[in-house]
Amino acid sequence: MKWCHIAVAGHALLGVADASGSIELLRLVRSEQNSHTLQPFSHFALEKQCLALSLDWSTGKAGRASDQPLKIIGSDSSGQLHLLQAHQAGPGMQAVGTWQAHHLEAWVAAFDYWQTEVVYSGGDDGLLKGWDTRTPGTSVFTSRRYVTEGPVLGLGGQPSLPAGGAALPGFCLGSPFALRHSMGVCSIQSSPHCENILATGSYDEHVLLWDTRSMKEPLADMPVQGGVWRLKWHPFHSHLLLAACMHGGFTIFSCQKAIEENQEVFPVTLSYTLPNSLVYGVDWSWLYFRRLPQTRPSFCLGSSPGSDLGARTADPVYTLKVAAQSPAPCFERLADADGEGGTKHQSGGKLKSPLQPLAEEKSGGRLHASGIEICDCDQHLEAATSDASLLATCSFYDHVLHLWKWENS
Repeated sequence: MKWCHIAVAGHALLGVADASGSIELLRLVRSEQNSHTLQPFSHFALEKQCLALSLDWSTGKAGRASDQPLKIIGSDSSGQLHLLQAHQAGPGMQAVGTWQAHHLEAWVAAFDYWQTEVVYSGGDDGLLKGWDTRTPGTSVFTSRRYVTEGPVLGLGGQPSLPAGGAALPGFCLGSPFALRHSMGVCSIQSSPHCENILATGSYDEHVLLWDTRSMKEPLADMPVQGGVWRLKWHPFHSHLLLAACMHGGFTIFSCQKAIEENQEVFPVTLSYTLPNSLVYGVDWSWLYFRRLPQTRPSFCLGSSPGSDLGARTADPVYTLKVAAQSPAPCFERLADADGEGGTKHQSGGKLKSPLQPLAEEKSGGRLHASGIEICDCDQHLEAATSDASLLATCSFYDHVLHLWKWENS
């Protein structure tokens, strides 16, 4: 599931890739008593007898031009990619193109957020591929585990060239390259902050950073414990990358030196293993918390992926629910040697679970925490020097959704 980062027909949209082989769009609608519901908005069946495995929106980078069409890329269990165009004025999705991308499951498909005519895909065949959506099915590159000597080959063994015979900016065709993923590629995310930076993860327990201007070899290679099923860049801290590592729990990487100084590895800022579980889902909160110089509580929250986008008022109001304690007993095992339920790592960051709940005002149901300002990232993006972030994880076997507060000192 992924939220669209812009309003569509005046509403926030949630895209869902489901096991029936469909892409569903649900819209967030305000209902009575200041609550919200998700209502069906649009539906598109990909193929019969397949599972929809992933989706991505073409709006991952801030500052999207208003004249750019809103598109969705999806992948399925038969190895196909599906490019759809969503109608911003109302319901409905239109197929732009469908093509065979992988011989096995296409675990993930993702847009290049800086060049939205380019999409990437990763499959159980161990390949990472780039595609030019102006001519669906045209391969920009096809990576393999060994180093090639000749041109990058596309479908049918012919050299890959986009429409017009010219290479897309940022891609080097006809050059040798290497890919170090040795198993299925199951997570890809283009950086919304740094142009030409791409992160990929695989069952081979490696996270790779790429400079898309040259796919000869990755910028950096970081081994982890566990297959990397999800990768998420932090919404405002451009160097932080969050990874769901299955039996290895979850990890936060600092990629700044790898990107800026071409270091071949990037340090682990925090790594946390959940007992008796497989972490499949991770994400950051798009709210950030800023320490106030005084202890007077403050609340300054505007729109977010969970509000009615495009309908911002002069005095925005938003309701948060207190994070509930998990019914699962695994919380009792999360305390570390510091005795505070958190653990210190290389950067001095501290992780706490469960989230310390924000105080609830009984009169209006709004939440605050003493000395904390909860800010809308749209209004405060450039000033986002917060010392605390929220992140969520979900895990298999124990069936638990965890909400964490990470204090990075």
